[in-house]
Amino acid sequence: MKSNTLKTIALLFLMFFAAPQLFAHALWIETKAAGTKGKAQEISVYFGEFSENDITKADKWFSDLKDFSLVVISPSKKETKLTAKALDNKYQAFFTPDEDGVYTIVMHHTVKDVYGTMKLDYNSSATVVVGNKNAGNSAAVNNNVISVFSADADAAKKNAVINVAALYNGAIAKEQKIKVIAPNGWEKELWSNDKGEVSFTPLWSGNYMVEFAYTEKTAGEHNGKKYDEIWKMATCQITVK
Repeated sequence: MKSNTLKTIALLFLMFFAAPQLFAHALWIETKAAGTKGKAQEISVYFGEFSENDITKADKWFSDLKDFSLVVISPSKKETKLTAKALDNKYQAFFTPDEDGVYTIVMHHTVKDVYGTMKLDYNSSATVVVGNKNAGNSAAVNNNVISVFSADADAAKKNAVINVAALYNGAIAKEQKIKVIAPNGWEKELWSNDKGEVSFTPLWSGNYMVEFAYTEKTAGEHNGKKYDEIWKMATCQITVK
């Protein structure tokens, strides 16, 4: 009897303390903000805690996260599905631009396993400017349910304002909490305005992460398991010069 009680306590301990660690984690895309026609562009997908520089090894990813979809959308809206290869601490893919304009890279994955009472939905995106920004530089190109987007991510500079738009279900996401994480782990939570936008001024150079998470209070069944809500997260990395 005592053994069973101890096992129950241990299980509850793991549930309460593992959950925050998982939900602090995110999937995100890293790539250079500018590309060149005819030259292969590297795309990296990471899983971990960005603010702590804690990257999870590729063979330790939770559930079936490795089965994410990765698509490149050209300035003329041609979609190309990429196949990513597992490396030590990330998944890597390449594409070769053949148009001028802005390419949008879109990652999405709904996790196979229900986590506690939640269905998990991960989303990430990045943009690559090739030549100019005359075509494709729009948040609407990304067809994920939840997303964040910066029209001038390629020109981000220290001490200069960066504007970010948040979208949900194809519409602007008003009055939603958006988190910005600096290269040194500093974090700030912002609330989007009536246009679904937030602005911040980076104080340091390096990679910043923008995160938009939303929990939808919808119950259902996923792969034979019941859930009470759907947790959705979108990420977008911005490199500040």
